Amino acid sequence: MEAEKWGRRIRAFRKLKGYTQESFAKELGVSVSVLGEIERGNRVPTEAFVQQVAFILDVSIDELAPKEDSCQR
Repeated sequence: MEAEKWGRRIRAFRKLKGYTQESFAKELGVSVSVLGEIERGNRVPTEAFVQQVAFILDVSIDELAPKEDSCQR
């Protein structure tokens, strides 16, 4: 579940900044398939990966981090 939330946030910020998956993967130095797995929530991003994403997208890690659910169901 946590991986899925990270992936959605990374994808949203990537698109907001105008990157395609291919161009963003190239900037990060990873394959498109690795980025896709992270964005789909099939792979948990490492702390170093998250730091690199935040740096390239010029956002803070706090902005990039998944928000806690305010109400539990």
